[in-house]
Amino acid sequence: MKINIIFCKKLLVIVVLLISSSVIGQAKPKVLILATGGTIAGSAASGVQSGYTSGQVTIDAMVNAVPDALKLAEIKGEQIANVGSQDMSFDIMMKVANRINELANSKDVDGFVITHGTDTMEETGYFLNLVVKTDKPVVLVGSMRPSTAISADGPLNLYNAIAVAADPKAKGHGVLLVMNDWIHSAQSLTKVSTTAVQTFMSPIRGLIGTTSYGVNDFYHYPDQKFGKNSEFDVKGVTAFPRVDIIYADADMKPDLIDASIEKGAKGIVIAGVGNGNMNKASLDACARASKKGIIVVRSTRVATGLVGRNVECNDDELGLIASYNLNPQKSRILLTVALLKPRKLDELQKIFLEY
Repeated sequence: MKINIIFCKKLLVIVVLLISSSVIGQAKPKVLILATGGTIAGSAASGVQSGYTSGQVTIDAMVNAVPDALKLAEIKGEQIANVGSQDMSFDIMMKVANRINELANSKDVDGFVITHGTDTMEETGYFLNLVVKTDKPVVLVGSMRPSTAISADGPLNLYNAIAVAADPKAKGHGVLLVMNDWIHSAQSLTKVSTTAVQTFMSPIRGLIGTTSYGVNDFYHYPDQKFGKNSEFDVKGVTAFPRVDIIYADADMKPDLIDASIEKGAKGIVIAGVGNGNMNKASLDACARASKKGIIVVRSTRVATGLVGRNVECNDDELGLIASYNLNPQKSRILLTVALLKPRKLDELQKIFLEY
């Protein structure tokens, strides 16, 4: 009996040592943060004022504000830009995309986090979803309150974004956005509030999952094309075609459409009323634009719903494209990227259906 007790104790010691060595030898995921600025990097003179200046805090300072994130992953940061997202540009988007694509096959990075302002986050996210060539997690994160505010939401959002980027289960989901405990797909998210912390919704296709203090739950996959399955390649691209958005309203005037063409637009997105509609004068102007080789896409100013083809407008006859589930700002991103090479109308319509 005594021999058995001694043997069991020795066996227990061996098991503990094996488990300990396994845990110690287990490498943490490597997450690269690409910082672009935004409210999450903003500061104000007071913790209770609504006005603030975006892009004041460096990525190192933001990471230092959430030291527990270092338990989740090995973290490195690169400052790509430091602007409010109202000043986001294709140039900055390209820098982010190129950096991700450079490291797509690197063993030094397991996931990416992009800090970004919320105003144009859905455009950058959708752009990256079209052009980055990796299955590794790519996660955008921002905040609605600056870093100096009472109950600043940035630190927890950043912590959760790092947790998602470090999670192997996040692979293959395309570009994601993590804010206020929700995980969105770049395909479906849209900003719905000017100031509320729950500013992003995915009204048509729903959430990808949820995250709570670094614990993630994924229950949905995007069903459109993205990432490695995307046909779009922006390697070496230095300039993009001009695509304008024109907002439709009651008694809208068609001269804005004509002015857009005169200014050199290669594409026009109409933020139409209802199911992508506009008055006859504007429809006629769009038809004239199409005959000149300008691509015109009918989207909608309405928050939810699809814009169908040939429903209330004869798109075949007028030479127009229906945006389906894409809002005006995402329609502009897709059309801009698609027009990097010549395409026929039926090919473009197929792209809007698939992406």
